[in-house]
Amino acid sequence: MHPILTITGVSKNYGKLTALDGVSFEVPAGAVFGILGPNGSGKTTLLSIILDVLHADTGKFSWFGNTPQTNNRKQIGSLLETPNFYHYLSAVDNLKITQAISGRGNSADIDKVLEIVKLAERKTSKFSSYSLGMKQRLAIGAALLGNPDVLVFDEPTNGLDPVGIAEIRDLIKSLAASGKTIIMASHLLDEVEKVCTHVAILKKGTLLTAGPVDEVLAQEDIVEIAASNNDALLNIVESMGGFSKVKKHTSCLQLFYPVGTAQLDGINKYCFEKGITLQQLQLKKKSLETKFFELTND
Repeated sequence: MHPILTITGVSKNYGKLTALDGVSFEVPAGAVFGILGPNGSGKTTLLSIILDVLHADTGKFSWFGNTPQTNNRKQIGSLLETPNFYHYLSAVDNLKITQAISGRGNSADIDKVLEIVKLAERKTSKFSSYSLGMKQRLAIGAALLGNPDVLVFDEPTNGLDPVGIAEIRDLIKSLAASGKTIIMASHLLDEVEKVCTHVAILKKGTLLTAGPVDEVLAQEDIVEIAASNNDALLNIVESMGGFSKVKKHTSCLQLFYPVGTAQLDGINKYCFEKGITLQQLQLKKKSLETKFFELTND
């Protein structure tokens, strides 16, 4: 099966500023693909290029295994900027205008997408009466017109309160469960970790890493251990060996091992034989936030 999107060596410069520098990765079908990076890392520029809003200086991209010239753009719904609707019109009327301009879908789609984004009960309300979360959901509804296979979102939770963020998160999960491929740029690492299956991390236009979230995070095993006397525990484990480094925290010690090599039963047995009973012993998954800052702060 061809990937939904293939990006090969894409670069973009604004004068002396390099916005993207030879970025390459693939987005598999059915993925929720998060593009992460600090401000100015090139996320929005990259999304603008793959949506034909901007042209790359070098490199290429293709959708659905095709060349750009043969792309079926109606299979791609997008939300690239702040929702732009007529404030004095209702959700239905705004979507009618969007449908007429885009040529995607038909009038029957409007009620369907309003149900999906949970705005059916407010479909006749003016856009100006909507909360920020409702406005964002309506913009996603506009992207859903014509039932596209792929959705591209730029910062879909930007400016929302925790309730609005949770609503968009649940909506994205629901859309992914229905079989759609979703590509989203975001700076909210916790949200990306909760919804994304794959991730690409950018810094100053350079791709630092890309792949399934679990693989990006799983570059080492982290074991947290604690006892009644962590200073004594530290003296014991330093002679145990097998790990690459140890960090002491207020409430525990963290032992770092190469991926797949940490043996919890062996650690527990070693400590017990040395006269220390562990009160905490767990294999901890590195958070995306931790990995992100490790990569971008180098």
